[in-house]
Amino acid sequence: DEWAAAKTLVKPPDQLELTEAELKEEFTRILTANNPHAPQNIVRYSFKERAYKPISYVDQMAIHFSLNGNMILKDSDEGRRQSIRLSTAAEKAPVETSAVTSEDTEIKDEESTGDTQAAGDEEAEGSGTAEVAEAAEAEEPPCPRVKEQKLANQFNFIERASRTLNNPMRERACQSEPTPCKNFSATANQWEIYDAYVEELQKMERSKEKEKTKVQIAKREEEKKKGRNLTSLESQSDDITKISKAAKIMERMVNQNTFDDIAQDFKYFEDASDEYRDQQGTLLPLWKFQYDKTKRLAVTAISWNPKYKDLFAVGYGSYDFMKQGQGMLLLYTMKNPSFPEYVFSSESGIMCLDFHNDHPYLMAVGFYDGNVAIYNVKKATSQPSYRSNAKSGKHTEPVWQVKWQKDDMDNNLNFFSVSSDGRIVSWTLVKNELVHTDVIKLSVEGTTMQGPEGLQLQTLGCGTSFDFHKKIDYLFLVGTEEGKIYKCSKYYSSQFLDVFEAHHMAVDSVSWNPYHLKVFISCSSDWTVKIWDHTIKTPMFIYDLNSAVGDVAWSPYSSTVFAAVTTDGKAHVFDLNINKYEALCTQLVVAKKKNKITHIQFNPVYPVVIIGDEQGHVTSLKLSPNLRRMPKEKKGQEVKKGPEVEIAKLDKLLNLVREPESK
Repeated sequence: DEWAAAKTLVKPPDQLELTEAELKEEFTRILTANNPHAPQNIVRYSFKERAYKPISYVDQMAIHFSLNGNMILKDSDEGRRQSIRLSTAAEKAPVETSAVTSEDTEIKDEESTGDTQAAGDEEAEGSGTAEVAEAAEAEEPPCPRVKEQKLANQFNFIERASRTLNNPMRERACQSEPTPCKNFSATANQWEIYDAYVEELQKMERSKEKEKTKVQIAKREEEKKKGRNLTSLESQSDDITKISKAAKIMERMVNQNTFDDIAQDFKYFEDASDEYRDQQGTLLPLWKFQYDKTKRLAVTAISWNPKYKDLFAVGYGSYDFMKQGQGMLLLYTMKNPSFPEYVFSSESGIMCLDFHNDHPYLMAVGFYDGNVAIYNVKKATSQPSYRSNAKSGKHTEPVWQVKWQKDDMDNNLNFFSVSSDGRIVSWTLVKNELVHTDVIKLSVEGTTMQGPEGLQLQTLGCGTSFDFHKKIDYLFLVGTEEGKIYKCSKYYSSQFLDVFEAHHMAVDSVSWNPYHLKVFISCSSDWTVKIWDHTIKTPMFIYDLNSAVGDVAWSPYSSTVFAAVTTDGKAHVFDLNINKYEALCTQLVVAKKKNKITHIQFNPVYPVVIIGDEQGHVTSLKLSPNLRRMPKEKKGQEVKKGPEVEIAKLDKLLNLVREPESK
């Protein structure tokens, strides 16, 4: 009845009421195989390009259910083997049971025959009892135990026992980059075909020549082997250079941790006790630079790099005539005091060196055997890039100093050298060769000798040091072994502009003041340091340091501060503006009696000096605040700084010295 009744539509109260047109409107929805939940912005690291790259391929498969079973198909090899094994086991079981039953029946027959003979009299008891006994015997025989045959499973799988755990499934995907393709197109013309044939003919001719000269081939093969060895070495060196930068940074970090207290002192420590010292100052020892292979060599030259303010070069040799041997050139940085950045070895001892201002990777070096050379730090070789020889006009005595000059008119690199042979030579790098020009010969006045056949022989002075004026390009000073200082010009090769009777022994160093254009300083083995005005023949200041003075240097931050080192192992720092008569600091730097200090240099930026000695050690020391005191601020006035202030400061001192003479 219910089915026969008319069906009525029931509308929910919140149903939308749509028009006939809206109801008939179709909405198409396209189903795609793409997974809407799959991430589209997966980024993975590309080892080839060494960067993170977005992956274009996205796995769209979504697994809803997966189950690992242990069923085996009947038709498979393993299924057939197991079914055969089960069938053979079933066949063996019934045969065994039949054999057992036959044996039992035989035994029972024998027993029955014995019983009949023994119980012959009992047969007479009656037939009824015999029938009952036979019936009991017939019922009694025990039925044999037959093994239950295992029914084969009707389903298409075989049961297998397994104790091993199923390994979890892991997915691994690999996306390869498409191979790079390039389009190549060319046109073949008549002349190109002709050239190809000519090349082929030339190859054939060469092969014929090779067959004729087998000896040459053998030699070439040997050369090739050598070349291969070289290439293998080069490849090894390439591998080393890849990690060398990282290793260098690591080494510097380890050193910074090891010498952390020294690094902190270098950056931040200021000696507070200077306030109570009454103008006296101290030198705080920082890092000590030493290298195993330079223990028996003396520090013969020190120079700071003009670009990298923490880098300096050290030349090693010997000042002893009897102990001459190999030399070394090392470049150290204050960031790594334990090992040099660059190591160059030389056959002869290095006596002097100088960095080029515009090309800080070039170093001019002078040797004990009279040669000069240019080292390029950029090149990996330990040999100099350019070197003089006997043919190219080398010095006959040790080269005591070299200085780079401005490039010549043709923009060729140019440097000067001074030697004990009395020659000042200009070396120019022309077409990868060092070309020499004798600028001046240091002839000593009043020493002409009468030679054979009326020849006038003039003895030459032995140059030991020189320095070029900071502003006047042609003007330079030369110190000699006789104690004289010559004021020379590049334009006059036969005469001197002036001669100063400066010292009684060899002039070890001469240097122009970096601020004042007229003032220069000199030091000598006669224990004195003298400050001169080059327009006046007599010295402005004379200081006796009670020991032979090895080197003297102006400070880069003040026109009145200079430092000197003596052979008794002491460093002396003066500031003429504070004390015109005595050193503000006299400190023992080298303790050993046999050891002597040879050179000192101010760092161009930091308040640090480096000092070299005869044991091959370089010690860095920090100047205390009293040694680098700047003018104090006055109330309501700004402190003036700059070259003009430094020049005025030194002029004021010089005027004090000149006044008595003028009166």
